[in-house]
Amino acid sequence: MMRRIHHVGVVVNRLADGYRFYRDVLGLPLLREAELPDQGVRAALLGAGESELELLEPLGSSTPVGRFLERRGEGLHHLCFETADVTASLASLKARQVELIDAVPRRGLAGDIAFLHPRACSGVLVELATPVDDIRHSPPAPLRLKRLVIGARDVKQTTSVFQSLFGFTEVAMNDGPRTMLAVGRGALLVVPAEEVGGTEGLVAVSLVAGDFASLTAALKRAGAPRLEGTGEVTVEPAATHGVHLHVSRYE
Repeated sequence: MMRRIHHVGVVVNRLADGYRFYRDVLGLPLLREAELPDQGVRAALLGAGESELELLEPLGSSTPVGRFLERRGEGLHHLCFETADVTASLASLKARQVELIDAVPRRGLAGDIAFLHPRACSGVLVELATPVDDIRHSPPAPLRLKRLVIGARDVKQTTSVFQSLFGFTEVAMNDGPRTMLAVGRGALLVVPAEEVGGTEGLVAVSLVAGDFASLTAALKRAGAPRLEGTGEVTVEPAATHGVHLHVSRYE
């Protein structure tokens, strides 16, 4: 059983640059920062309601995250689900012959963690984490993670994979090619890849703003390129370090 979307990982050239947008413009509180030499990253967790945003700065070009940055540039890297017992979750997945990157948990910024191979999750790099302490007692974040958007060649097949592996329930939607899965207070929205430029895997992040007027004013002051609507704003990847970011005033 996955309790929530623990975080979504974003690769950046430098943490300091990522802070300037996600902390200083959006107002997400910094919860933790650490250098993780065994993973080849300097990482930081910022609060986003029930979930977090993890910024990843590679320690070198030969590290896994460094190679990702060289191939794809800044942007979405992975998503992480919280589980009560990552060791037991891994054992269950291994027994079902799910392809894993980590056969046993290791310590990460989110606690005891392990990664599943993207081939097991329709092209999405998925991390499982069991926090060793609770860092969600910081001041409330002005934004909450609403959902993550996943592009899929076959929406039904990708939906079935996530339901089978993690037990997520489907959220009722209007008839159409999209499927929504509930994960705690958040959700995964699986859409046809052709709707998102042919991209498969993680493609976008959707947030809810507690004070939408203040958010749009902060984006304006920062000069962030964006498209504004009555109840939502889409911030262009040039400002968000490669992330397609949507923020709305509504749940």
